[in-house]
Amino acid sequence: MDKELEMLRARDFWGALALICCAVFFLWRTSFIPFLGENRAGVSGAEWYNSAAIVPFGIWFAMLLLGLVLLRIAIKAGGAKRAFSAVGLGWDRQEAIRIGSIAVIMGMFIFALVPRVDFILASGLVITALIYGFHAGRVERMLQSAVAVILPGIYALFMHFPQAEWNKPHDDDWLVMAAWVLLTLWMFAHDRSRIARATPWVAVLTPLILVMAMAFGFRQNVPNRGGLLFSKIEYHYYVTLRPLWRN
Repeated sequence: MDKELEMLRARDFWGALALICCAVFFLWRTSFIPFLGENRAGVSGAEWYNSAAIVPFGIWFAMLLLGLVLLRIAIKAGGAKRAFSAVGLGWDRQEAIRIGSIAVIMGMFIFALVPRVDFILASGLVITALIYGFHAGRVERMLQSAVAVILPGIYALFMHFPQAEWNKPHDDDWLVMAAWVLLTLWMFAHDRSRIARATPWVAVLTPLILVMAMAFGFRQNVPNRGGLLFSKIEYHYYVTLRPLWRN
């Protein structure tokens, strides 16, 4: 048990460093988005609370804080001392598959799906894949979830690589929706737990609430506004719902 705890704390140390590096990198990239407003020809462009950088800054700052907290815990528990030892650098097949699957899923989500696919659909698929694939710690589920994200991600990346094709057509949206539905049905067929029953609610409501708060509450830019679902939501918000309380 002590050896397992040492291995866990040593890997927490490496995981914390990875989180911190990732957060710092994306904070740096987000810093290119105007935050305090732009001045062009002496005219102020936008107030800080309308900046598209608010949400990304919040996400990456939260990740940075999480990494720092995890790093502090790992150091206090002796993880830093053992990080370069055989315990800290130890690796097994299941651990490699787990970390590799998560990395591939998140990579596909960030670089392939989010720019090109409806945000609600992409997030729902990834949330379902992460919960089903990793809550029980089974290798076969990890691989199944990774494949469910990789296939539509590769399709979206290669079929709609240039930015001019990110919004339309919606063939990649339909493919992601099909992958999401199939993965959900597969999950119900092989997992009867409460977590599995709650997963569709989490996968639908979380991105839906987030994207509506970003678009209509904070007036932030939403990834792929022309996506299959969000384009319909935005249309009915401005055409059907908003006139009800403006008239």
